[in-house]
Amino acid sequence: MADPYSILGVPRSASEKDIKSAYRKLAKELHPDTNKDNPKATERFSEVTRAYDLLSDKDKRAKFDRGEIDADGNPTGPFGGGFGGGGGFRGHQGGFRHDGGFEGGFGGGAEGVDIGDIFEGLFGGRGGMGGMGGGARRGPPPKGANFNYRLQVSFVDAATRANQRITLSDGKTIDLKLPAGIENGQQMRLGGKGEPGPGGNGDAIVTIEIGSHPFYERDGDNIRLDLPISLAEALNGAKVKVPTVDGAVMLTVAPGSSSGRTLRLKGKGFTRKDGTRGDQLVTLQIDLPADDGDLKARLEGWADMRNLRGKLGV
Repeated sequence: MADPYSILGVPRSASEKDIKSAYRKLAKELHPDTNKDNPKATERFSEVTRAYDLLSDKDKRAKFDRGEIDADGNPTGPFGGGFGGGGGFRGHQGGFRHDGGFEGGFGGGAEGVDIGDIFEGLFGGRGGMGGMGGGARRGPPPKGANFNYRLQVSFVDAATRANQRITLSDGKTIDLKLPAGIENGQQMRLGGKGEPGPGGNGDAIVTIEIGSHPFYERDGDNIRLDLPISLAEALNGAKVKVPTVDGAVMLTVAPGSSSGRTLRLKGKGFTRKDGTRGDQLVTLQIDLPADDGDLKARLEGWADMRNLRGKLGV
């Protein structure tokens, strides 16, 4: 991935607010829902999301600025991509490819290697060197090393548990079913999808990274959304179209609704571990037009005589 600051179009000195604002603007322009016939926009959306994920994380951003990790979040130190050196062992850099967001390898240094298996092969068992005088007791042959991978999953895919089609390092393609109750940073183990060894293949350890979204926000198993409505819709009531991770639905706004009122769409949130789903919480936000002469004329001479701030003690 290119420099994340360049991707978002912000300087390195940009504040968190500037980074978030730049991301929201780009995400709205490039979101797949509004660019269904433009695959380049979808690729760009994924790139922008990955850049924001890195820069919105204070720890990752600091490490990137210090040169400790690269734009993909991988270590850049002496063991970042394997053991390096002139002709020495290097960590495998192949792995899954998933919409440009799935990368694999040993995760830096020997993280994917089972050290216990190495000593087991040398000394014939994890319990030590065994009976040196009468011959060492040999355990089962060691399995191959595990592979560590990162899978970046979009917010909507995580909420709906959409299958993730991925290509393994051996070229085989599989559909990965996301687990119920999925959380950011959760790991999945794919048995036998690692490095070959005398005792069989190791496993693939997949770490899930859930992307952020331009207007949805996760709240436990629920999803929150701020929904703009007009003054007329708030006063008179209306049926309005609302986006959800499962597609748009119609929502009834009661007459006299105020900004801040929260409505609930049952079963439109994330799937829980028991298979049930959370809800989508829709908070109404009345959006008044700026400098609307007609509206001002209609309200001229009218005043709301209620003590709206009385309960605040003022």
